[in-house]
Amino acid sequence: MIVEDWPAALYLDLESPVDRGKLSDPELYLAGHQDKLVVLDEVQRLPALFEVLRGMIDRRRRQGAGPGQFLLLGSASIDLLRQSGESLAGRIAYIELAPLDVLETGSGAQERLWLRGGFPDSFLAGDDRQSLIWRENFIRTYLERDIPLLGPRIPAETLRRFWTMLAHGQSTLLNGAQLARGLAVDGKTVARYLDLLVDLLLVRRLAPWHANIRKRLVKSPKVLVRDSGLVHALLGIGDREALLGHPVVGMSWEGFVTETLINAAPDRTVPSFYRTGAGAEIDLLLDIPGHGLWAVEIKSGLSPRLEKGFHHARADLQPDHCFVVYAGEERYPLREGVEAIGLTTLAGLLASIGNP
Repeated sequence: MIVEDWPAALYLDLESPVDRGKLSDPELYLAGHQDKLVVLDEVQRLPALFEVLRGMIDRRRRQGAGPGQFLLLGSASIDLLRQSGESLAGRIAYIELAPLDVLETGSGAQERLWLRGGFPDSFLAGDDRQSLIWRENFIRTYLERDIPLLGPRIPAETLRRFWTMLAHGQSTLLNGAQLARGLAVDGKTVARYLDLLVDLLLVRRLAPWHANIRKRLVKSPKVLVRDSGLVHALLGIGDREALLGHPVVGMSWEGFVTETLINAAPDRTVPSFYRTGAGAEIDLLLDIPGHGLWAVEIKSGLSPRLEKGFHHARADLQPDHCFVVYAGEERYPLREGVEAIGLTTLAGLLASIGNP
């Protein structure tokens, strides 16, 4: 169902006491707006609403109504997704709304997007200082208000320390024991904290490639904070000069590129990375249905050079396509079977596969 098909749309912000009050008797109120697309924002505020919606959707279906009666918006929550899945099974489709990416902002804004991240208010701020203030306030609000509202009872300062530790180790292998020592907790607690941030779409756990190729493969996942602007805010990096002089710069760029390409890739693409005990390594693998295995090495400079580990990994896997994403924009052959390519160009290529 296309929104334009509806005569009008009704928007309710469930963080507003006035709008929540309208739904004190949701069946009565919503019955008066059957001719409209009803947009329910911050729906996690009223989880009991899912049961009501199920009954209304089923009744309207029997009356001949099609899909697209309600648009539910809200923060990711383990309990919310479980409740919506149980109550609205067969009646709901999920769409993850990612922050802005280079295909939306253009390659000319790539460096600003990397520094500030993709949250619109951060990216569009008047200057870097205002952007950093917005991100710091976002982090504080999320930790102190939003996460407790979603269910978990974890001290905000503890979770911030954990999140910051992940930012320091951006795009590196998960070392649960080291994290546990830093927080003075056990390994199960670290796993619980990590599961929470992954479920809230704040952190990505990138799985290692597993195949029977008679190599000793690394088994630990890589962990990355999904928005580069949040990485920099957690580490106190406020501008371009601070970023380029910080030890995390290379891994921050790798995380930024990784997240961009995964989001641009077609549906059902399986992302991973490859690393063996002998040092063979590829930063990102994209197993794309119908298009084979794509190998992506990520370099932060303008003159990318390939290391032996990449060549060994390429010989192991025999990928269908090999790219080196670097900070420039020109696309050119780096060696036989390997192309240097800009981030925007490769993201556009992946997006075009998914949307021919």
